[in-house]
Amino acid sequence: MASDKLPMTARGKSLLEAELKRLIHEERPAVIRAIEEARAQGDISENAEYESAKERQSMIEGRIGEIQGKLAVAEVIDPAQIKSETVVFGATVHLNDLETEDEVHYQIVGVDEADVKKGLVSVLSPIARALIGKRKGDTVVVQSPKGDREYEILSFEYK
Repeated sequence: MASDKLPMTARGKSLLEAELKRLIHEERPAVIRAIEEARAQGDISENAEYESAKERQSMIEGRIGEIQGKLAVAEVIDPAQIKSETVVFGATVHLNDLETEDEVHYQIVGVDEADVKKGLVSVLSPIARALIGKRKGDTVVVQSPKGDREYEILSFEYK
């Protein structure tokens, strides 16, 4: 993974593109209208609506720039095309929690598409970092807010 590229799945890229489209075509015009309406009220030096709208505009423009930057360096990876003997980006990993004996599974995805409740963990998360480069049968220790957790890799696949 090149340091100047941002790995993501096609799903992750699609989510960013959808957010960018919404920000440009819905949020930006709405905040511009709110600024115009606030200006129409007269003195803007003590106009809370104007200040709020300008702050919202700044946040929207910042997020648009952030998304455009991420898309510019995106490296879209199709997990189904990966053939690896070790866990890498895109892998869906089946684990046994050695403390609880619960079986859990996670897919390693891009930062912006992570959703632990859906089993999607960021490539930069502690669990993904512990898993990358490992093989079936390996045991990994993951530092979590609740303390260290130990997992055994039962299997992994790319789909």
